[in-house]
Amino acid sequence: MTMTGQAFDAVAIGSDIQRRVGVKTSRDEPLARFTTMRVGGPADLFAVAHNAFELRGLIKFARSRRLPHLVLGRGSNAVISDRGVRGVVIQDRAEGVEIRDNRLLAEAGLPMARAATVTQGAGLSGLEFGLAIPGTVGGAVWANAGAHESDISEVLESATVLLADGSERTLPLDELRLGYRDSRFKGDPQEIVLSATFRLEPASADQIKLRLDDIRRWRQAHQPLGLPSAGSVFRNPEGRSAGALIDEAGLKGFSVGGATVSEKHANFIVNDRRGSAADVRRLGEHVQAEVARRSGVELEFEIVFLGDWAGWVIGEGFA
Repeated sequence: MTMTGQAFDAVAIGSDIQRRVGVKTSRDEPLARFTTMRVGGPADLFAVAHNAFELRGLIKFARSRRLPHLVLGRGSNAVISDRGVRGVVIQDRAEGVEIRDNRLLAEAGLPMARAATVTQGAGLSGLEFGLAIPGTVGGAVWANAGAHESDISEVLESATVLLADGSERTLPLDELRLGYRDSRFKGDPQEIVLSATFRLEPASADQIKLRLDDIRRWRQAHQPLGLPSAGSVFRNPEGRSAGALIDEAGLKGFSVGGATVSEKHANFIVNDRRGSAADVRRLGEHVQAEVARRSGVELEFEIVFLGDWAGWVIGEGFA
């Protein structure tokens, strides 16, 4: 295989990474277990960054060699192609966290659910909704993730970012251009969130616990937590609920291969543990087409499709 005109020698590149960055790599690593949907083919080369130093080193190495690379958190909003990902996949597991002056300073690999419980322990309120977000701080900032009528933009103060030129800069909230499930990072994949600072409010432990318990109960009652999924599949159209539109189209329970529109929440696609990424994408595209036909509303994917989808034809699959 070739990469940007050069042969991709995974053995040599992996050896170089270990020597220069100090991180071990694995070749042809299946990625399904690194996503919440539990689908996805292999990465040519896979590395785990356990701290911010390793994350910076891996990204800068890949950029210096002009290697295709993907930074992955918990894979909670992603569907990775069955063909896998070409180049280097870097899983961000930098989970450093600090409480200071009613603020949470968190590295990008920290799970949002962990951020919610850490701040609970510190008697700080504002990130309880993070319990319902299965991804990381970095992914949540990237998507301006939200749940339970709250989102990241309401509590985020700043984010420290690795820029395309290799420099780092701490950007205030107004420079992050956060919108509904959107941010500046979606327009520039060369900008990588390294950490974030959240501004929170003191609250009693009982108040925070009540809020967290309410969120847990709501999720158990309304979301298909027992099967692999990627969370909300579609963005809500303005003034409408994507789940309601899918339900009104009679699509709950509709399946393609091992992927099914959840009976519990129509804006979730679940994997019966035998499904493929192609099943998920074909089902999602079928839902889009049916909702458009029945209601005239064009649903937009909230999940992202990563990896090698070359030759995919909408509504048909791989050509």
